[in-house]
Amino acid sequence: MDTIYSPTHPQIKICGLSSVKDALKCAELGANAIGIVFYKNSPRYITPEKAKTICRAIPKSVAKVGVFVNEPLASLVHVAFSCGLTVLQLHGNEPPKFVRDLMDQGFPVIKALYVETRPSIAQADTYGATAFLVECTQGVLPGGNAMAWNWRDAADFGKSHPLVLAGGLNPENVAQAIDAAMPDAVDVSSGVESAPGKKDMYRVKQFIEAVQRTAVNGEIRRIF
Repeated sequence: MDTIYSPTHPQIKICGLSSVKDALKCAELGANAIGIVFYKNSPRYITPEKAKTICRAIPKSVAKVGVFVNEPLASLVHVAFSCGLTVLQLHGNEPPKFVRDLMDQGFPVIKALYVETRPSIAQADTYGATAFLVECTQGVLPGGNAMAWNWRDAADFGKSHPLVLAGGLNPENVAQAIDAAMPDAVDVSSGVESAPGKKDMYRVKQFIEAVQRTAVNGEIRRIF
């Protein structure tokens, strides 16, 4: 996963998908990954059965990212294998050993780090995850809170660790965010929605095109 990615723009993850139709359209528009939320308190939660249908429908070239919050290890692994997830994203208080146990199962793991200022490189080194999703102080939901922050605070972190930038991104500001943080990937949810879990495909298209027009000055690691 931590290899150089040839395109000049960050990879794109559209998170909080809830239908096969939306997932297929995101893939068609150029998303590198789609995110499925397995946290039951989220308005974007869908059942594993529905998630399995989505994962089976979209192209193999598109990463299927499962988003979890403090899910027990055995339950998480069962869902991941049964749904055909290819990447796991953790938004809770999971300890470093939890991350290592999932990676030992063969899954790339993205660990969310919530920051008030700059993300902690020491904390990231403790986790040793495949990549890190960095966004502002944790909101009510595991992502999808539409809370923007000073993206430039993540720039130094991205020099040493694979960086997925999130937090208040939308078609109007994603180019500014990329210029500030130079991430390997960007992650959007509420910024392209008409309602929680309901993607506005016009805004998805705008977002993807804005990312594709915005070059990163330097090497990009493959996240998805």
